[in-house]
Amino acid sequence: MPDTPSTPDTLGPGTVFTVGVRDQAMADDDPGPDEAHLRALEEMYHEAPCNDRLDPTLSIGTAEATVEFEVDESTHHAAGGMHGSYYFRALDDAAFFAVNSLVEDVFCLTTGFDVHLERPMSEGTVRAEGVVVNANPNQLLASAIAEDDDGDEIARGTGRFARSRVELDESVGYERD
Repeated sequence: MPDTPSTPDTLGPGTVFTVGVRDQAMADDDPGPDEAHLRALEEMYHEAPCNDRLDPTLSIGTAEATVEFEVDESTHHAAGGMHGSYYFRALDDAAFFAVNSLVEDVFCLTTGFDVHLERPMSEGTVRAEGVVVNANPNQLLASAIAEDDDGDEIARGTGRFARSRVELDESVGYERD
């Protein structure tokens, strides 16, 4: 595998990564994004109005993130299983925050996401883990895998993300301590 540059504090123009972004960042002396950035992203997520009913939890590391939420009847389709939109939600949130962990100045946007549903789920906790697999100035790629309580894979996805013009600041609920 060719040498990959370390994870910068801010992914800016001219920065290019290949597969293994997180592992390479961890192997380098570069500490990656600071903890204040990661905790501010988590707080922003938990305070977002779209999370009021679902009440998910999010934890973010360098180029990786984990989302968990409970599956119950409120997430079901007519046949009694979790609706596909919730599979997407878990996968996209995990992949998105893995990506935004590397971008400290602006909000990233999902520009495309491919989902593969693998098995139904009707109750318990869904856990999705996302990791950045490629990052360059114009597009960032991340993959995510969702599992049920037994650790069985229920879905996987790959997302494409781009830097937006929306600054990470108080107006979007991002507040660093």
